[in-house]
Amino acid sequence: MADTGITPRERDYSQWYLDVIAQGDLADYSPVKGCMVIRPHGYAVWDTMRNELDARFRATGHVNAYFPLFIPVSFLSKEAEHVEGFAKECAVVTHHRLRASAQGGVEPDPTSKLEEPLVVRPTSETIIWHMYGKWIQSHRDLPILINQWANVVRWEMKTRLFLRTTEFLWQEGHTAHATAEEAVAETKQMLDVYADFAEKVLAVPVVRGVKSASERFAGAVDTYCIEAMMQNGWALQAGTSHFLGQNFAKAFDVSFQTEAGSRDFVWATSWGVSTRLVGAVIMSHSDDTGLVLPPSLAPIQVVVTPIWRGEAEKATVLAFAERVDKLLCGQVRVKLDARDSMKPGAKYFEWERKGVPLRLEIGPRDVAQNSVFAAPRTGGGKFAIPVDEQLLAVVKAKLDEIQALLYNRAAERLAARTVSVSSYDELKARLEEGLFFRVNWCDDAANEARIKEETKATIRCYPLDGQSPDGPCFYSGRPATHVAIFARAY
Repeated sequence: MADTGITPRERDYSQWYLDVIAQGDLADYSPVKGCMVIRPHGYAVWDTMRNELDARFRATGHVNAYFPLFIPVSFLSKEAEHVEGFAKECAVVTHHRLRASAQGGVEPDPTSKLEEPLVVRPTSETIIWHMYGKWIQSHRDLPILINQWANVVRWEMKTRLFLRTTEFLWQEGHTAHATAEEAVAETKQMLDVYADFAEKVLAVPVVRGVKSASERFAGAVDTYCIEAMMQNGWALQAGTSHFLGQNFAKAFDVSFQTEAGSRDFVWATSWGVSTRLVGAVIMSHSDDTGLVLPPSLAPIQVVVTPIWRGEAEKATVLAFAERVDKLLCGQVRVKLDARDSMKPGAKYFEWERKGVPLRLEIGPRDVAQNSVFAAPRTGGGKFAIPVDEQLLAVVKAKLDEIQALLYNRAAERLAARTVSVSSYDELKARLEEGLFFRVNWCDDAANEARIKEETKATIRCYPLDGQSPDGPCFYSGRPATHVAIFARAY
């Protein structure tokens, strides 16, 4: 579409996604293959996510800390399943200095080779549990409830902005407990924190569930997850919370003296979300005009755009716009766009592509009528709002309405496109519709792998909705052990 620079979703959903990112000034490609540059508007979206999540973490008793980017290779070798899960994605540092090359440029200095190679952090369980071994001696040292905001590196072969990049930003919580019951309760609590955040801030409904054995985190006993449906019906894992049992405590010899005086290994959890949530928001709400942001997430919730012709109108309109800005400032995230280098239409187009939920237009006629002209990003027509003591309340109510509209649209899509099928043939026949397939399933890793190879659909989760199988396995015909959701996923 030449008028927007955005490919229609129905024509090419993947290109549409990339176009929305480019036109919304969210991110750009880095000269390092597989990495991205997060532009200021994209980082502002992540900043809002981080602030909202951090407040939730603190409210549940967690504190922030920071651990090194570099991890000794030997640390990853201590937990066999963990190292196997990440071995193919690790970037390794072998030298600490460069020297001039005879061919020009620089090369690693052979005399600077490290005694032990260092892995660039793919996740921090190993180094954190090394440190916990120093800090934990007694039950009085427990629980430890630590979160880290950091970057990680996983050397991905196929990348896509925000959804899967070689380096990305995230948070990772790592907690230590005296009992399995406490650790499991922590794991489920953090899953609920993520689900609440996704639904109330991102306006993205999610399915809470537990992963199959083949999909769980490397080194975990159980992985809990929230799964979201994108507009094309594909799934996106929006957050995970892992019950690690005593695996890492045993690997790093982290034990404590119990209240009874005996010794036991510590029980552990880890949990995290990343910048892929920005991708989730894009694919859940945006349209063929560009980015659509829910008001609870938008860095700019309201943009005030004054319109004038000539200096006489400019002074009057700007003074009125500044008054509106002051009435809203501190109560909503508002920006006054007083640039005179752009025509009004170009401004409107820019803020639409950047997903600002509500635009307030002010021209000489609006000043005369003591009102603003409001244009919601979600459509529905423009309307006037009087500039009086009710302005703030009306604007807040409209933002709440937009937030609810976006959530309800996504919830209706999730409900309409989650279907029950009783046979594998039926799943294959409807695969291109973009659906969540709810099935009776007999847990079998070999069959799971065959389905993935043949259809690219995977078990997203076993839903935690209390439903039990009501028939035989849809694939093998054997007695079902679970209800599972299969879908194609990012």
